[in-house]
Amino acid sequence: MRERVALYPGTFDPVTNGHLDIIDRAARLVDRLVVGVAMNVGKGPLFDLTDRVELVEIECQPIAARTGVTIEVRPFDKLLINFAHEVGAQMIVRGLRAVTDFDYEFAMAGMNYRLAREIQTVFLMASERHQFISSKLVKEVAMLGGDIASFVPAATLARMHALSRRQD
Repeated sequence: MRERVALYPGTFDPVTNGHLDIIDRAARLVDRLVVGVAMNVGKGPLFDLTDRVELVEIECQPIAARTGVTIEVRPFDKLLINFAHEVGAQMIVRGLRAVTDFDYEFAMAGMNYRLAREIQTVFLMASERHQFISSKLVKEVAMLGGDIASFVPAATLARMHALSRRQD
């Protein structure tokens, strides 16, 4: 039987508990999950690509250990569908937090389907406790001195604190 491979793409700047919730749930659906960390310099990332990949790897280790699923973290800077083909993915996993995410994700799923009909997009609704978390909001709260401990995992929190101390 063919290995079921999914790709979960994102900027992960920073990786949040919401991202990890989707990764955990997606890992239960496949044999191998590739987490694609997009370069996406247009968003003005807080962390550079190397740091984002490293943090996602660190935070995914417990999920891989618990589920027994191979979770591979890879950076990418190309058309998502081309990257999906490169990693052998049959599906792209996307998380939905609220209705506002749906329009964008619906358009992306349609475009990706037109480009590669053999790759399906699978939407996972964010768990209720994570529906309001976004990397953008977490960065804003952190930059204004707010407590983000409940929004990001431990290694990411430590790295964000270290980054804010360097900027002071």
